[in-house]
This record gives sequence, C-alpha cells and structure tokens, in this order.
Amino acid sequence: MATTTMEMIREEDWKVCCGSSDFAKLMAKASPFNSLEAAIESARDIWFNQVNVAAWLEAFAAHPQIGKSPSPSSNSDFARRSVTEQSTAFATTSASALEELAEWNVLYRQKFGFIFIICASGRTHAEMLAELKGRYANRPIVELEIAAKEQMKITELRMAKLFSEKAKGVSQAESTKPQEDRLRIIGGHLNVAEAPKRSRPPITTHVLDVSRGAPAVGVEVHLEVWNGTTSPSFGHGGPGDWSMVGTSATDKDGRSGQLMDLVEALKPGTYRISFNTGKYCPGGFFPYVSIAFEVSESQKWEHFHVPLLLSPFSFTTYRGS
Repeated sequence: MATTTMEMIREEDWKVCCGSSDFAKLMAKASPFNSLEAAIESARDIWFNQVNVAAWLEAFAAHPQIGKSPSPSSNSDFARRSVTEQSTAFATTSASALEELAEWNVLYRQKFGFIFIICASGRTHAEMLAELKGRYANRPIVELEIAAKEQMKITELRMAKLFSEKAKGVSQAESTKPQEDRLRIIGGHLNVAEAPKRSRPPITTHVLDVSRGAPAVGVEVHLEVWNGTTSPSFGHGGPGDWSMVGTSATDKDGRSGQLMDLVEALKPGTYRISFNTGKYCPGGFFPYVSIAFEVSESQKWEHFHVPLLLSPFSFTTYRGS
C-alpha cells in the first residue's frame, strides 16, 4: 500500500481506532506508514510503551458498555463501530440475559473502576458474559493489563478497516492489484501472530465458586496429556493413555499454581484438566470434573486458560485469555 494512501489518515481517524487522544496524536506524528503492518507495529509500541494509564482509561471510557447503546454525546464514528462490533452478540439476546449482563457490568465497574473491555467482534453474548465473570476474579492490576490488550485487539481490527477504506481512494495504478490479495494480506497481519515471549505457562486455570460469588480456594487440579497414535474419541480411549503433566491447587484468588513448564511452543495434542470437586464440595453432584481439549499445530504459540465456574449442582467452562 503506497505512502500516498497513508497520508490521508488524520488524527481524528486514529481516534476512531482508539479513543485515546494521546494515542491518536502520537500515531499522527509517526505517520505516514508504508503498510498496515508498519502501522500496527508502531501502534503497539505507542500503546504499551509510550502512553500512560490515563490514556488507557480514556480509551476504555470511549466505548459504550457491553450490551448498552452509546450516549448521543459520544464520538459518533467510534460509537458506530462499537455497535457494529457488538451486533452479532446481541442480535437475538433476551431481555433477561441483557439484565444479567448489566448486573455483572455494574459489579465489574465497582471493583475495577472502568468498564469491561473485550474485543466483541464475532463473539456471542454467552461468550462475553462468561469472560466477564471469569475476569471478575482477577486482581485489579492484572485486569488492567488484560483490558489494555483487548483494547489493542479492537484497535488493530479498526486499523485494518480504516486502511481498507482509505485504499479505495488511491490511484488507478494502485487499484489494479487484486482486491482479494490485499484483503488476504490485511487478514494475515491480524491472524498470523509471531511466536510470543511467554511470561506464564501456556495452560492455566482458575476456579470460581459461583454459589458463593468468590474464588474457590484449595481445589486440587491435575493436567494430563494424551499419549497415543490417535486422539481419544468419545466412548473410546484408543491405543494410548493419559500421562501426568503437573498438579497444583488453587490459591486465595482461585488460580492454580504452575501446572507445566514455561515453554514457548506448546506441544500439539489432546490435554485434560481435572478438578477434585468432590473434596472441595462434599455432598455436591460432581465427585470430580474433567475437561478435555485439543491444541492444533497452528495454536502452539497461543495461551489456553481453561477456567471452571462451579456450584454444587452445575459447572461451566470456556476458553479464556
């Protein structure tokens, strides 16, 4: 993408991508960029290394609350994009489900001091509510960093959209490049991640006792991996067996200790994480809970957080961040 296209991006355009004034000013100052990749690299550096926490909070505050329409005084272009990103989640959501989400939003804001931030594009209401409940157990300093990372995901998606829109104004010579090739490159910038430098093991968990609305302390946790020529299937273990990777117990925040070594690339395969719920909740319905999940070759650089939301007679899990 030519520099002439990038010169068309103004400070107010950057603020539609991210609601922080300081971020928008620094992106405008760093412009022009000769590609989306270069712009995203600069945006990440500005967001995580140059602007302060006040800029993060300003960006968070620019979003409408998840599940709630933006106020008339809000940045109209910014709000329009927020509504579009949330449209899938709330297209068929019931009034009672929205009420539950609103209640959790209030609890979240009371605890952390800012609204719940999540990259909502393509996600369902149930997924976002489960993520909100899971993240509510975090310490404030941890949650602030997670929210900042979610904001960066939103910013990158909006930057890709912005660059695509601006590309329509380039000269005919530039526009001869096939559109599908340009979109493939843009999609590649968003979806192909570099190998991260991990700060924690690639598989983690926490347990929340939803009957008490508090972390579940002292739950024994086992992590196993399947050793076999084929993956285990429903009702059939196949030729192979489960081998122990690590064990731990949840702390006062409901988080388990380290279940495996801190490795950069997670070995692809089928993993099983088990919780000794019978010991934690005597008389409950579940003597233990086991959750099996697969890690593909393309996912070996990713993080797998597999929480358990537990009550005496029900449980829920999801893949968190």
